[in-house]
Amino acid sequence: MAISDLHQFLKEYFQAHHCTIVEDRPNLLSVKLTEEMDKALMNRPFYWHYIKKIGQAGEPKQLTFITDPEEKTATGEHIHFGSPRLQQIINHLKTNERFARLYQHLSTSARTPLYPWLVTNVKLSYIGQQNKEQLFSIGLNLINGVMKTEMMEQLQSIDLQMTIPDYCYVISPMIKPGSGFRRIQAVLDQYISDQDHDWANLSMQACARESELLKAFYDGQSDEAAEQMEKELQKFINAMNQRLTSLSLMAACFIWQQTNNKGASALTG
Repeated sequence: MAISDLHQFLKEYFQAHHCTIVEDRPNLLSVKLTEEMDKALMNRPFYWHYIKKIGQAGEPKQLTFITDPEEKTATGEHIHFGSPRLQQIINHLKTNERFARLYQHLSTSARTPLYPWLVTNVKLSYIGQQNKEQLFSIGLNLINGVMKTEMMEQLQSIDLQMTIPDYCYVISPMIKPGSGFRRIQAVLDQYISDQDHDWANLSMQACARESELLKAFYDGQSDEAAEQMEKELQKFINAMNQRLTSLSLMAACFIWQQTNNKGASALTG
């Protein structure tokens, strides 16, 4: 997850989860959590269990974040890239916010149809002697099946919101999301099949060479050393074993006015 402006990221994160911004100034952000966000971030299960048991309304915490590591005078929690709190927030997003439904922001007084697209961001990881990753952003029109790549770049020019605009209605999709995901997966599978797989063969050859060297080093030594060799060999094989994984980072249903239907399902590396 790439975060260019930590302060703005935190502000948008808490606003999206309906928290109240108490104070917002350069390098400092103070927020009043909702009950849901308190439960997600503050690790107070016994408090909320007790509150519910006695039938009372709980009091969510207020947090103050300091995003400038050089700031020494303000009172609050320093947060930075790699800090436990930021990692907790990112994990919360990964676990709970991997799917979104967003609508194009429109101001109209006429009945306006909106067309649904399934957009998924996928990471392909090549793991072997050398590692490589590729990111793809793929969109599928759920009405006519048109597929496009680099969708997130195209979405940069479209204002989006979480609720459907007035006077707009959504065209009922002909393709269900599950079927849409399978279509995207099929395109990715074909892309992978068309790639040069020499990297896998080279990894296997390197693994075989290193395994022979390791065995020669331990040859003739004690049983304890042989056992250690087996552990090191298995660890090395696991690290070098060529494999290709795919991970869907985020999926969303974006709904906007129909413009250009032209697209292609071919992916390029």
